[in-house]
Amino acid sequence: MMGADFWSRRRAAVRAEAEAEVAEAARIAEVQAETLRAKTEAEKTDEELLIELGLPDPDSLKAGDDFTAFMSRAVPARLRNRALRKLWVSNPVLANLDGLVDHAEDYTDVATVMPDMKTAYQVGKGMLAHVQELARQAEALANPQPAPEPVAEEPAPEEAPEMIADAPEAEAPATPAFTDTPQDDDAQPMPRRHMRFVFADSH
Repeated sequence: MMGADFWSRRRAAVRAEAEAEVAEAARIAEVQAETLRAKTEAEKTDEELLIELGLPDPDSLKAGDDFTAFMSRAVPARLRNRALRKLWVSNPVLANLDGLVDHAEDYTDVATVMPDMKTAYQVGKGMLAHVQELARQAEALANPQPAPEPVAEEPAPEEAPEMIADAPEAEAPATPAFTDTPQDDDAQPMPRRHMRFVFADSH
């Protein structure tokens, strides 16, 4: 039983390899034919190609004419582009863009569509940080925290005015009174004398 399964898988693999080889050979032949055709078309003029394909001159077309014949794969790219340019000019809707066409911008590189564009997307994390911030804000709104009471600041102690003790006035030296002898400035002061009064007895 196991041998039959093995040979069945082997035959299927051989068929797949043969089909892949045929498809690759067909692709190579198509590429070669396309290259040869492009080379042959490049050597011919537009008028010669239009006659061979049985197509009218694209510049002679006007609004309402059938442009679909130029969309065929057998038509060279340069003839197709001429027909498309004539189509845009012949149709006012296509020729006069009002700037409101959403798909008129170049979206080949999304990062350059808007200059200086910033995003919360992080490689490997996606929009995780943005989602976490939204969740935090929602939780803060649902459970508001009471505002802390303001702490009264203690006033700074006023500096006590500097108490300057009045220096005691030096006691002025006593001036000797009723001295009979003059004194020099450098001489020591004489001791104070007391006057004595004697009254005679009156009879």
